Amino acid sequence: MPSTESAHILIVEDDLFLAEIYQKKFEMEGFKVSMANNGEKAIVDIKKKKPDLVLLDILLPKLDGFSVLEAVKADASVKDIPIILLTNLGQQDDVQRGLEKGAVDYLIKTHFKPSEVVDKVRKVLKI
Repeated sequence: MPSTESAHILIVEDDLFLAEIYQKKFEMEGFKVSMANNGEKAIVDIKKKKPDLVLLDILLPKLDGFSVLEAVKADASVKDIPIILLTNLGQQDDVQRGLEKGAVDYLIKTHFKPSEVVDKVRKVLKI
């Protein structure tokens, strides 16, 4: 079980402004943060860096978040890394699809402040 100081979060978000807001918030809370701005880079980074948790947008260049989620869950070396979908797609079928594909949670960006996202991550990581 990681502590906040050692917990590594990968933020997969193509909106640089938003990604930096989350990055700053997590770093202020003591997390180690990596960033990926498209789906292909996300998969490479997840396999290489093995973060403790991934915050994954769905609407991404190259590969969407659902494809990233499928690829990660199909890879035995990284399939147990928890993934929280953090997106503006709020349709119930998107939420259900994300959870069915293995996401541990589904957060709609407009409904959660960055501090609340940090709280969700702490809950998932039990820290």
